[in-house]
Amino acid sequence: MAPVDDLLELCADLPQERLAAGEVLIAEGSAPGHMFVLVSGTVVVERDGTPFAQIDHPGAIFGEMSWVLDRPATATARATEDIVVHRIADPGAFFRERPDAAVSVLRMTSARLDGLTQYLVDVKRQFAGNDDHSGMIGQIVDSLVHHQAPRPRTGSARDPEGDHDDH
Repeated sequence: MAPVDDLLELCADLPQERLAAGEVLIAEGSAPGHMFVLVSGTVVVERDGTPFAQIDHPGAIFGEMSWVLDRPATATARATEDIVVHRIADPGAFFRERPDAAVSVLRMTSARLDGLTQYLVDVKRQFAGNDDHSGMIGQIVDSLVHHQAPRPRTGSARDPEGDHDDH
């Protein structure tokens, strides 16, 4: 049996929640926690009050980055019309119970990153060779495309820079 790659199908047994236009699913700066899968409607994603994405395709997920990175949300997701979502209250348990969902989310986030990378490369080409401040675009793009997360800290005596308790 082939793995299921449709996040909506993988969430079909979860309860649905209705949110009115204007309601916030995730607030910028909020602690990681819930994830949401869009069933219907439209959501705008904004940072510092500036909208940068409009999502209206069923199966889109929100909140996964904050949960995976264990960091506060970097953007606000707000309903622009009445929407229906599946709320995933415990993402860890959800992914342990449904490993195909983890693969589905990985594919979605990889596709987002690929689209962003293509856009940044296009911007880099447009400003290549400029001697003014716009010439720095290439350096910025290189930094973003090649960014790697810091290595995990073990917290052991062998890693004195890591966080650890002296028990």
